[in-house]
Amino acid sequence: MNNTKAEQLNSKESNSSDLLERFFKLKEHGSSVKNELIGGITTFATMAYIIFVNPSIMAASGMDAGAVFVATCIGAAIGSLLMGLFANWPVGLAPGMGLNAFFSFTVVGEMGYSWEVALGAVFISGILFVGMSFYKVREWIIESIPESLRYSMTAGVGLFLGLIGLKTAGIVVDNPATLVSLGNFAEPNALLAAICFLIIAVLSERKIFGAVLVGIISVTLIGMGLGLVQYQGIFSAPPSIAPTFMAMDIQGALNISMVSVILAFLFVNMFDTAGTLMGVADRANLMNKETGKIEGLSKALKADSVSSVAGAFVGCPPVTSYVESASGVAAGGRTGLSAVFIALLFLAAIFLSPLAAMIPSYATAGALIYVAFIMMGSMQHINWREFTDATPAAITTLMMPLTFSIANGIALGFITYTVLKVATGKTKDVSISMYILTTVFVAKLVYI
Repeated sequence: MNNTKAEQLNSKESNSSDLLERFFKLKEHGSSVKNELIGGITTFATMAYIIFVNPSIMAASGMDAGAVFVATCIGAAIGSLLMGLFANWPVGLAPGMGLNAFFSFTVVGEMGYSWEVALGAVFISGILFVGMSFYKVREWIIESIPESLRYSMTAGVGLFLGLIGLKTAGIVVDNPATLVSLGNFAEPNALLAAICFLIIAVLSERKIFGAVLVGIISVTLIGMGLGLVQYQGIFSAPPSIAPTFMAMDIQGALNISMVSVILAFLFVNMFDTAGTLMGVADRANLMNKETGKIEGLSKALKADSVSSVAGAFVGCPPVTSYVESASGVAAGGRTGLSAVFIALLFLAAIFLSPLAAMIPSYATAGALIYVAFIMMGSMQHINWREFTDATPAAITTLMMPLTFSIANGIALGFITYTVLKVATGKTKDVSISMYILTTVFVAKLVYI
């Protein structure tokens, strides 16, 4: 009798293994269920900070933090599942860093739109991204916008995030005489944010597993020991997602003044996604050595773009692929099964809402500052020896934090690039799409 039960159990395990093998082609990719599980856990650990940081940033727009916490987990789970089941790529997705700050602090905070209208802009940009991913428009835009501007956009978003982190922590404060100045490190918020950044930086450099998450939790515990954080528990039933579910105001976003906002969401998401997917593909050996093409890239881009639309429905800024997925690939993940495990972990994280509510702003600020420096690394790819490339790139990067707007940074950078190239007789470097976008941005700055 016992032998029969054991045989039935082994048979079920074998069938499950065969099903996973056929669907994800594990052996073909030189992987196994164990490797994919380790890869999925590793990627989740390196990007799980988003479930604490995103609600903190989005709450600044007036959104319900508890609902955003659940939306973050669900949006990440949907995106990761799409990537795993449709594209069979070992990539985790979640609401994009930088885009969430642009959402709260620029579109809502500076421009004065409601968060519902901002969410409508996210939805529209997602629809445009989906359309571009199913046709050749995406390739046309990506290939026609110069590399210097693409890299500067990533770096600029990094600086924008860094300024928000420094401002939130009180490390940088306003000054009527000099505009900004150094804050007071005798204040616990500033000191603990700096400590959080240093912990994350040191652990990351030493390749410690889940460095960002460890840094956030460590500083939260320090704050608890100092009486700055009140213990609220770890597990509970998830908060209601009702306050953000299907709350986007699409009609309100269909306004000429929102064009630059929609384009900013679209472009930053597009270039960030392209760079992340190509980088992960190289590390996961998804490049066909004979043809030089990346296997399944088209499906991966489609999965990513559809995820942005799905995220808007639940109340997320654009959901995008995370470069932290490279850590999971390094740990053994090679197929979409890793992404499925990531999705399941994000769903399980929904029950950690008390822990998320305890994370103080100085802990998330420290993480933002660290992410900012990582994103600024893209500046190394800019051709600084060519003035007409370097100057627009520098303007794009600097004007994002200085105007507190990703959209303004992109607009000013694009306009500068086109004017400099045309005025110096280098019109061959300016594509038709650059002329079109420059015209749109000029109209936005002058008339809107």
